[in-house]
Amino acid sequence: MIRIRDIPLPFDHEPDALAKAAANKLGVSLEELGPIRLVRKSIDARKKHRILAVYCVDVETADEQQVLKRCAGDPHIAAAPQTSFRVPHFSTSDGRPPVIVGAGPCGLFAALLLAQAGAKPILIERGKEVKARLRDVQTFWRDGILNPESNVPFGEGGAGTFSDGKLTTQIKDKHHRVQKILLELVAAGAPEEILYDARPHIGSDRLVTVVKTLRNKILSLGGQVRFET
Repeated sequence: MIRIRDIPLPFDHEPDALAKAAANKLGVSLEELGPIRLVRKSIDARKKHRILAVYCVDVETADEQQVLKRCAGDPHIAAAPQTSFRVPHFSTSDGRPPVIVGAGPCGLFAALLLAQAGAKPILIERGKEVKARLRDVQTFWRDGILNPESNVPFGEGGAGTFSDGKLTTQIKDKHHRVQKILLELVAAGAPEEILYDARPHIGSDRLVTVVKTLRNKILSLGGQVRFET
């Protein structure tokens, strides 16, 4: 595949404008252009009268090596990098399962990756599972009654469960862990747009379902999740 960076288009562009722009960049016809995968989409609003959507895409086309050779002078065109994540091998000398403390974002994904590696991890969490926790937090917000063992700072999903759902990602990620996490979030019910939006956002209305689905995946792979522990 070929990666094309920084394709500027009007914010309200036509649906086929991106494919046309990509074909034009590569000097090929639309018929020669294969599937397009969005890598990144950002908004350039520096000029208020001309707001742009700026894209980075991976595309397939016939005779890619010849196209890359022809476009060698364009700094925005290059061979698409390999971005697949490989779950690392995991083993213990005594055969005991690894234990992860805390079911916030780091704990959930540590448990998920270990489960995918066949390690059958045990994830322990001081607070409650996300739906029960949601009820306790809503009671606190509505009535001011605090449950010291089930509130905003801890519990399944961590404090971010009650945020607006924005994701903070690391751009420099040579091991492609961010892409792996985003793909898992989408598989768990997050919007597909988080895979390419410059400011990815799940939405607080979806977070509870996403977190519960991630937990169920850990369980399906032989892991354990213990709440109020």
